[in-house]
Amino acid sequence: MISDIELVIRLLEASFLGGMIGWEREKFNKPAGLRTNMLVCLGTALIIIYAENSFPVQDSWARVASGVITGIGFLGAGAIMQSRKGIRGLTTAATIWVVAIIGMAVGGGQLIAAIASTIIVLAILFFSSIEEKVISVGLPDVTWFRTRHLHLSKKMYMKKKQ
Repeated sequence: MISDIELVIRLLEASFLGGMIGWEREKFNKPAGLRTNMLVCLGTALIIIYAENSFPVQDSWARVASGVITGIGFLGAGAIMQSRKGIRGLTTAATIWVVAIIGMAVGGGQLIAAIASTIIVLAILFFSSIEEKVISVGLPDVTWFRTRHLHLSKKMYMKKKQ
């Protein structure tokens, strides 16, 4: 049984870590933003704390965790949309799922694993947002450079011949 102070600290930690990921998602106008990620992380931390402290069987929290993972999978599935342009929302669904797992880690007292996972998730999301910008902007048009370079090369070749 954990103390009341530790319980509150774990719930605040879960809210904060989920909020960090949610803030990144909100910043780029993604569907599941700050509040969604905070609530998912907080809720999963709370259910793990509850299961850990309320059920008499030692491994019953593992059954609860299994149910949480399944339920979060359905929540994430609602974020995935298919259109003619392709499938959207996969990263949002994966983010919701990993935020739930981070909440479970905090609820289970694995703060270092939760912090490390949050940092890794933020790095992945940061680099994928850079990738999206590069893809949307596209590579620079180098036809002018190629044409100019070809013209100068031809000019130099003609001079050498004379």
